[in-house]
Amino acid sequence: MKTVAIAGTFDSKSVEFAYLQELIQSLGLQTFMIHTGVFEPKLAADVSNEDIAKAVGANIKEIAARKDRALATDVLSRGLEKLLPRLYAAGKFDGILSCGGSGGTALVTPGMRALPVGVPKVMVSTVAAGDVSVYVGTSDIFMYPSIVDVAGLNSISTKIFTNAALAIAGMVKFEVDKVLEKKPLIAASMFGVTTPCVDQAREYLEQRGYEVLIFHATGTGGKAMEGLIKDGYIAGVFDITTTEWADELMGGNMAAGETRLDAAALNRIPQVVSVGALDMVNFGPVATVPAKYKGRNFYQHNPTVTLMRTTVDENRQLGLMIAEKLNQCQAKAALLLPLKGVSMIDAPGQPFYGPEEAAALFAALKENITNPLVEIIEVDANINDPVFSTAAAQKLVELLSEKNI
Repeated sequence: MKTVAIAGTFDSKSVEFAYLQELIQSLGLQTFMIHTGVFEPKLAADVSNEDIAKAVGANIKEIAARKDRALATDVLSRGLEKLLPRLYAAGKFDGILSCGGSGGTALVTPGMRALPVGVPKVMVSTVAAGDVSVYVGTSDIFMYPSIVDVAGLNSISTKIFTNAALAIAGMVKFEVDKVLEKKPLIAASMFGVTTPCVDQAREYLEQRGYEVLIFHATGTGGKAMEGLIKDGYIAGVFDITTTEWADELMGGNMAAGETRLDAAALNRIPQVVSVGALDMVNFGPVATVPAKYKGRNFYQHNPTVTLMRTTVDENRQLGLMIAEKLNQCQAKAALLLPLKGVSMIDAPGQPFYGPEEAAALFAALKENITNPLVEIIEVDANINDPVFSTAAAQKLVELLSEKNI
């Protein structure tokens, strides 16, 4: 019989969690109860708060005596992050459900994020209708708005809890172990303005027995890709669209953090890298663009996305940053440079066409990449031309073949 873990503060919200437990069991599933509160639970638990605290070398009684909510949340959150993957690996549960306010959400979601992608995770939360990136990260947590506070049972909360229970039950009961034939996974980065390149390469790679996972280079996408590479899911990387570095440098909306381009380099994963969409920085509506950029070359992608053309100096800086990342490579890699444009709108007659900017970018890369494992290949084409995408895909297949010899 499948089992749903229910994690939460059984000291302060025992009524709500007892209701969820009864619901889950009525659906023909077992429950595995995890108490994340500081004080004694009012509901029987399979995993105690003492167990959670011990996972990070702490004593729950000492923590309770200090009456420091921030400390308690931090310790229990870190403990659950350590403990949940172990419990899942031991077969204790098949999916996990929780509910809470901002504190309860911050306490449980780090543990949910530590579980493998694909494990059902449902968080009913008072903060689920806002920016949930701090809670979800690059995981597949299903955040469900609680509408009313998680404080007792009423006509609204019981309906929400029921729907959440039905959702996790459906995920667990109807899980399909195998959908597609297992193939080596390729991670590819893509943006709207590099879509033709990645689509053409995907077709080429799939014809040669690879499965291609495409990540939208929106910050979250880059982080998710780096995480899966680091966790060992990925056989090869087709990192054509490194635009997130432009947002990182200029304060755009789609930065992926300073570890972007680290995972493949440091984990000896074959990779082909390019400079896709480094001609642009992403902002929201025009009114949200920082005042310091007034007078720059802008392109309205849609009402909510404003693109700003990168300058010669910014491209030089981007070249230095990416060269630094590629100099970390511990296995063979290739950097392909499209000499006729780095995006769909960096082409003759298009709004971001910039030969001088591209020249500065390419020069900085060629002058500063000193790692002999990184091959620099210039292609006399736009990044979206078939000759470029084919050359890049062929190179990745070559690197993968060399690794498997």
